[in-house]
Amino acid sequence: MENKRKILVIDDEESIRFTFESFLTDEGHEVTTAKDYDEAVAVIGETDFDLIFADIILGAKTGIDVMREVRRRNLNCLVIMITGDPSLETASEALRLGAFDYIPKPVRQDTLIHLTEIALKHKAINDEKEKYRSNLDAIFRSVKDAIITVDEELKIVAVNETALSICGLSRKNIGEQFSALTADCAGTCFKALSETINNKIPVEIYRLECRHGGRPGQVVTVSTSPLLDHHGTFSGAVIVVRDETRLADLERDINERQQFHKIVGASQKMQYVYSLIEDLADVQSTVLITGESGTGKELVAEALHFKGARSNKPLVKVNCSALSEGLLESELFGHVRGAFTGAVRDRTGRFEMADSGTIFLDEIGDISQRIQLHLLRVLQDMEFERVGDSTPVRVDVRVIAATNQDLSAKVRSGEFREDLYYRLKVVEITMPPLRERMEDIPLFVDHFINKFNKRLNREVSGVSSGVSKIFMDYPWPGNVRELEHTLEHAVILCRQNIITVDHLPAQFRDLKKTEKISGGDGAKNELKEILSALEKTAGNKSRAARLLGMDRKTLYRKIERYNITTKGSLN
Repeated sequence: MENKRKILVIDDEESIRFTFESFLTDEGHEVTTAKDYDEAVAVIGETDFDLIFADIILGAKTGIDVMREVRRRNLNCLVIMITGDPSLETASEALRLGAFDYIPKPVRQDTLIHLTEIALKHKAINDEKEKYRSNLDAIFRSVKDAIITVDEELKIVAVNETALSICGLSRKNIGEQFSALTADCAGTCFKALSETINNKIPVEIYRLECRHGGRPGQVVTVSTSPLLDHHGTFSGAVIVVRDETRLADLERDINERQQFHKIVGASQKMQYVYSLIEDLADVQSTVLITGESGTGKELVAEALHFKGARSNKPLVKVNCSALSEGLLESELFGHVRGAFTGAVRDRTGRFEMADSGTIFLDEIGDISQRIQLHLLRVLQDMEFERVGDSTPVRVDVRVIAATNQDLSAKVRSGEFREDLYYRLKVVEITMPPLRERMEDIPLFVDHFINKFNKRLNREVSGVSSGVSKIFMDYPWPGNVRELEHTLEHAVILCRQNIITVDHLPAQFRDLKKTEKISGGDGAKNELKEILSALEKTAGNKSRAARLLGMDRKTLYRKIERYNITTKGSLN
């Protein structure tokens, strides 16, 4: 043995004590002997033994009493019984009471050494496990994030102390279903864990508002990961919940939030939008979201719902421009069987589906006068009738509407009811076009590149300076949606770490060519940049292309066009 182990031998026979001490000392162990229970208890209190051999019979006491004393003191040692009557009944009784094993008299040296070796190896493994568990417990206690592990059936396996304050969970909940204990976040944490369990993938949710009873208004970031051992065997998942309430409050106070729910942007106009959403989240008034197509109106509607008191209730979305008048009426209010040709069964409408939750009416400016009248009644009385039925249906629904049209102009032209317009426009949130918040473009670029890297399994790190300049000069008529599609196109084509102009859609490449033709100074500046890059890289075209943020083939064409020698000078 590498480390000297401490062994106690308790037996009323001196010859047994001497034999054990002799055999075990020869093996390098430190051996102490005791002739009876009282002497053994005295030395147990003075020394931490790794292993104890105790005779079954010790005068008025027994080896079982020794074992009980070891257990009472919670000592980390194993006990092996010495018995002169090695019957099955005696052995079973000793093991049942917690003995590691038993050894019969007369004692054989090889048996004693072998059993000692097995016992000490067993203890070493247990000590290592206990050390690992203690270290893990220390880590769990020290981490300020809530850590919760679940098995494959989503039953709680372990929680740390922080989970009590952040999630309201404690060790008393171990063994219970996670889904039954986490309603404060509208089941979002449960959905994330379920996705990890079902697909064996990590999930991250940024800045979720958790309405834990003891901590209202709490903002958390949630990440889940599958639990895999070194063989890749799946055993469940872990969820880590980080409390970012203080950081979110600080960012709001200094107006530097770069993201709110799923909305990206740090510009002053977006800070104002974030503040409006927070102010309106728990107010049940109707909200009208306006703005050009592609500015993110639907994301605002989602933020209003999920940041509010109805977050654990349904959010039902309706694209009003996608359906004809008849279909839209049935879609919104439902119908009964036989109401019209093809109505073969009763249908529940979207308003009824959204009862106690939120309904989002997108492209509200496209609805007909008839639907406008029905909608006005719902907003006034929260009551409607299914198509083909005269029985009124009452609901409790928050209405959020959105449009990219000028509803006030439609009111003046008679296309939109004035009374409905003012019912919808209790509060208006206007999403600014991208051209009015160009400072947010770098944030969008990073956001979308990260998104498409994960989706397409790429490792794009950013865009070249040329692409950045084009993005900052371009008016973006399609707003954020156009930028997203542009970057998706670029990431698909990009086979390197940096997106260059050559990876952009055709209209952007044509725009770059137009700039070169119209600006002579631009060509001169480009020539200087190429010469400088070639000089810095000692004529290495591949390195120069990376330095310039352009494709190598593009650089070759420019070298030929400007008649540059391989050493980086003009012919």
